[in-house]
Amino acid sequence: MRHLIEKHHPTHGIYGEEFGSVRTTARYVWVLDPIDGTKSFITGKPLFGTLIALLEDGIPIIGIIDQCVLKERWVGVVGEGTTLNGVKVTTASGNGDEEGNERGIRSGGGICRKELKESMMYATTPHMFHPGEEEEKFRRMCQAVKRPLYGADCYAYALVASGFGADLVVEADLGLYDYCALVPVVE
Repeated sequence: MRHLIEKHHPTHGIYGEEFGSVRTTARYVWVLDPIDGTKSFITGKPLFGTLIALLEDGIPIIGIIDQCVLKERWVGVVGEGTTLNGVKVTTASGNGDEEGNERGIRSGGGICRKELKESMMYATTPHMFHPGEEEEKFRRMCQAVKRPLYGADCYAYALVASGFGADLVVEADLGLYDYCALVPVVE
């Protein structure tokens, strides 16, 4: 990835989890995470993925979640929405009920059709939340949702973006390379 960016966009910056960063003050910066979900990858759990983001002036404008094992690729472009293998997907089924009344939890992309108590929540692991305030807030979230689920790494965000039954993801301790690609995909 780095070689192709350097070859085709030599003025763009690169911020990577591996191999360091270059030109991070450039107008356009690529954020790369070649293996999001390293523990899943190492143990053979096929939910790891590759995350690629393009930032313009520090704001994510393109995001890609590539799940090579299942041959699924989500591409989110600000202002254009998200596709899964070229087919448009969305987090919400509409902006209201049959009568046109808005209801539900507001998200970046519109109205979620569920109450929090009906929602399926993902987190990579409950151990990522620091003891004290973080851990307590996460515990309260677990009690507020229908069911907490664990271990999907970036794939959980892809499920949310596609409306496939995952309603929200709660995480802690994320680096820039862990979330920049997710923003345009989920929004």
